[in-house]
Amino acid sequence: MAAATSSIALTAFSSLAVPNPDRAPAFGPGPLPQVPSSPRASANLDLQQLLIPDPEHTMLLRVAGDSMDGAGIHHGDLLVVERSHPPRSGQVVVALLADGFTLKHLVRHQGRWLLQPAHPAYPCLELAEGQLWGVATHVVRSFSTGSDPTKA
Repeated sequence: MAAATSSIALTAFSSLAVPNPDRAPAFGPGPLPQVPSSPRASANLDLQQLLIPDPEHTMLLRVAGDSMDGAGIHHGDLLVVERSHPPRSGQVVVALLADGFTLKHLVRHQGRWLLQPAHPAYPCLELAEGQLWGVATHVVRSFSTGSDPTKA
């Protein structure tokens, strides 16, 4: 097999099988099993191209806090933020406030732009001119446990 690159070979995504737990081998080092191909298989999946189509205007930001828990964005998640996307009402955006960055839904209400959290403990904030910093396009979450991802 060739050396790993930023592309991931995605073969037979729809045909992955869950092994019988009574006969499943112990986890450990070793090669990954070959997955049979299927008609729905794709030759390659380039995560950089998928998540970051415009690298010059894209930032990765780590989430700190719980104001967007209701939107499925949690403390420690990694956000892909596009600075060149024109924002629309309902999108998740990053805004620069006096005390730092915040992540909220952008909402148009009675002619005003508001930053609406996805947690009932936090208030809506009015968006002032020049505060909008970017549009969140993807969230990346790690399933690993034990360490605080915000310390990385």
